[in-house]
Amino acid sequence: MFDALRHFNVAHNILMGYVDYYYRFKLITKRARIRFENRDWHGTQADARSRISLYREDVGKTTERIEKLLDGQRPGPEFWAEAKAAYAEEIAHFDTRNIAETFYNSVYRHFHQIGANRDLMFVARTGSYREYQGRTAISHDYQLGKKDLADIVRDLLHHFPFRAAWDDQERDIQLVADRWQSMIDHHGGRRTEDRLQVLRSVFYRNKSAYIVGRFFHQDDIYPFILPLLHPDGRGIMIDALLLASDQVTSIFSYHRSYFLADITVPSDMVDFLQTCMPSKQISELYNAIGFEKHGKTVFYRELIRHFRQTSGAGDDDDLARTQDASATPKEPSDPFITAPGIAGMVMYVFTTPSLNMVFKVIRDKFAPPKQVSAAHVKERYELVKHHDRVGRMADSYLFEQLALPEERFHPDCLRELLETAPSKVNIEDGKVHISHVYIEKKMVPLNLFLQDADEEMAQKALRDYGRAIKQLAAANIFPGDLLLKNFGVTRIKRVVFYDYDEIELVTDCNFRHIPEPQTYEQEMASQPWYYVGPHDIFPEEFPGFLMRAGPHLTYLRQVHGDIFDADFWNDVKARLLAGEIMDVFPYRSDQRFLQ
Repeated sequence: MFDALRHFNVAHNILMGYVDYYYRFKLITKRARIRFENRDWHGTQADARSRISLYREDVGKTTERIEKLLDGQRPGPEFWAEAKAAYAEEIAHFDTRNIAETFYNSVYRHFHQIGANRDLMFVARTGSYREYQGRTAISHDYQLGKKDLADIVRDLLHHFPFRAAWDDQERDIQLVADRWQSMIDHHGGRRTEDRLQVLRSVFYRNKSAYIVGRFFHQDDIYPFILPLLHPDGRGIMIDALLLASDQVTSIFSYHRSYFLADITVPSDMVDFLQTCMPSKQISELYNAIGFEKHGKTVFYRELIRHFRQTSGAGDDDDLARTQDASATPKEPSDPFITAPGIAGMVMYVFTTPSLNMVFKVIRDKFAPPKQVSAAHVKERYELVKHHDRVGRMADSYLFEQLALPEERFHPDCLRELLETAPSKVNIEDGKVHISHVYIEKKMVPLNLFLQDADEEMAQKALRDYGRAIKQLAAANIFPGDLLLKNFGVTRIKRVVFYDYDEIELVTDCNFRHIPEPQTYEQEMASQPWYYVGPHDIFPEEFPGFLMRAGPHLTYLRQVHGDIFDADFWNDVKARLLAGEIMDVFPYRSDQRFLQ
């Protein structure tokens, strides 16, 4: 029998696990400034990877302590309701209460993997975002008035003292002021009420640091971002001033790695950032600042809200319940259907017309010539999660034991899901339980985009497709399967890769030229007459399976023909093996001050 305080001890151990996690999270982010000052780019990337693993490690350690405390017993709902209440009482005044609640949920799920019971978990949020605001301001505020813009820029840089020399700070200040003034002139000139707010936290990623703020001008809010570089042999410099919403949205996008930023109150920060990027979901912004597990929690709540708005299915307790179980089921206005495009051999993908997400389930059997295993596919997704995505690989949420309402599925979609992944899907009490599913942002497959695009848009997409391949290569990623259907076009017309089952590290590949045939028989052979190793890749063969001969392939050869040459890939490989971290800028080159 449990002692009277065991539920409190469970809550206390989970709380201690969370405190340890958050302390170590902060420690990693605080190192980012030192890495930037010392140009320790490999250290920055290592920190980014270790921080992603940190949450799982601390949840695992905490779960082990709880298992020892329970001593093999499995208490019922009443016990866990008391543990949740005790935990909630302890974190009631935490600035990071919402993050602490997600940590509790993660530990609890190890003991109850199916369902989301709000009596036993923190399913619905326990307060508004503004309840978590910190005690001190998160930004430096400036009233522009008639002040000289250069003086304002000079003053804001004073608040970010780096222990490294600047290349030419006065030059950079004037460049920023001139571009800022040009933007103001373009939008009607300065007003006395114009003001600027600059976040006190600096955002670090790879070889860059970002000073982030918002500019209030004529009843509009504009993002204000200063990307900083620290090149070899030179001092710190401002590389650009970004004032357009789409540029900033791309920097904080789901297809980029998470920032390292020393943030005191995450919800306060997210609230600030969303005013600059209103198209971003709250969940995406939590991801961007490194709290991807809480981002997943927020996404789940967004999904509940979407279900409620579109058909009434799904309440705060479980996605799979209807609001009135006795009512006659309604035809869903937004059913799950097979995602448009060419069906994948590894993944079955379904979506709903109005939800900007897709659900990807690994098939039980792969059609030839696919020879990978489900375990390999999961490893590839883990690789992408921990790797630098350079704006070219989609992030995803992994859900295990996700329950969706059966009535939301179109019959054809449910039938194919059950036929293609029977080991991962079962139906019980009106719920479709999926044991392993990836959820990603919806994109238009590139092959479909090109079918409907005019010549100008098609060429723009093909140029970005080539850039995507080159930027992935610079990040040590070879997509493996370069088919257009494995790339998507985002809302802002950016080409992003999303099919990971065949990706490899560039440094693990052997890029070769096709040998010249020595005899007529070799020249006419239907199969390679030369030895092909398991990691051998022949870029000259790419055009033959990418697309049919025609204007699209001709144009791609013109602008990015080097991706079909082994010499290009071997040059990138050599630089990577030498330890080089290549520059991949998350904004257009024409925005840079000193190119």
